[in-house]
Amino acid sequence: MEQEKVSKPSAWNSFRFVGMLCLLLGLAPFFPEPHLWGKIRWVAGGAIGMGTMDWLDLLWHGAPWILLFRLGVLELKKRNKARVK
Repeated sequence: MEQEKVSKPSAWNSFRFVGMLCLLLGLAPFFPEPHLWGKIRWVAGGAIGMGTMDWLDLLWHGAPWILLFRLGVLELKKRNKARVK
């Protein structure tokens, strides 16, 4: 009899944890506008004057949103796979 390997869920695969990251890290600092929003506007305006630190900062504040998008896609795939069976 083979024993099935059970892995404990990772925090990176939890909507609750990733949602908190999006709210706290993804939007911080909140005033006068969310930091990520300012960086996105800067890139949309041509990214004139953006240095390496600014690109890394964009990645840092955008990473939680990328994780949230990834979790959403995985959840949709799981639901679609369950529906097809």
